Amino acid sequence: MATITSTGNSSKIAKPGQLFADIFTYVVLGIVSLTMLVPFLWMISTSLKPEYSVFEFPPKFIPSSWLFENYMSIFKAAPFLRFLYNTVFVTMSVVIGQVIFCSLAAYAFARLPFKGSNAIFVLFLATMMIPSQVTTIPTYVMIYKFHWLDTYAAQIIPFLSSAYGIFLLKQFFHSLPKETEDAARIDGCSEFRIYWNIILPLSQPAIATLSVFTFMGVWTDFLWPMLVTNTVEMRTLEVGLSVFRNQYTTNWPLQMGASLLVIFPVLLVFLFTQRYFVQGISLTGMKG
Repeated sequence: MATITSTGNSSKIAKPGQLFADIFTYVVLGIVSLTMLVPFLWMISTSLKPEYSVFEFPPKFIPSSWLFENYMSIFKAAPFLRFLYNTVFVTMSVVIGQVIFCSLAAYAFARLPFKGSNAIFVLFLATMMIPSQVTTIPTYVMIYKFHWLDTYAAQIIPFLSSAYGIFLLKQFFHSLPKETEDAARIDGCSEFRIYWNIILPLSQPAIATLSVFTFMGVWTDFLWPMLVTNTVEMRTLEVGLSVFRNQYTTNWPLQMGASLLVIFPVLLVFLFTQRYFVQGISLTGMKG
């Protein structure tokens, strides 16, 4: 028997086969979501357990005693506040740099055509096909010759711009109407003022998308900070977590608690800005 659903003045008949398919889809998605959620719940459970009860059999999902002081022990065992400061400073510096430099280059490509601009832009796009592992050693050699090892400059300057950021913003700039810019030029506005007062305010969705992608990439980066830092004072959270694990190879409650502290900001940013991920996919498909 068909099910009749009505919305306003219209009515729609849902076929039994379609209704069953929808129910099946939601059940499968619910099971997959639960499967992905279980490891995070297990991390929370482990972080609140006594050390001796982590490997007891049969395993207990709910701790017999809740040790919230494990989280206080994390900050006593390792300088996590310093790791957090380094990570926030490096991440925000790279995000701001990406927005500034990528938007300037994108504005030049999109609104200030010059001889050879298409060829140069194609070269920019070609660099996106080069794996980052290929450029790691040459970049490290440059950082070494500049005497930037174990400094913030080594973690920030190589990532202040990206071909993807320039491509993303250029495609969005092409979609903006030119009439406003022409009117501003007639009023005597300079190109930089047009870029700053007109283009950037109209490009908030694209800028937010680039900021989110950059934040996720820099915050979770492990290899590069590990290569260019030598002292504990310059380590980021990801590298500090690795040092913490090597120091406490058997203390899994502290390890899981430290991992949650590293993951939590990323999850928080993703939950509040996930719609920009969809916008980022659609923006990169715009015609230039």
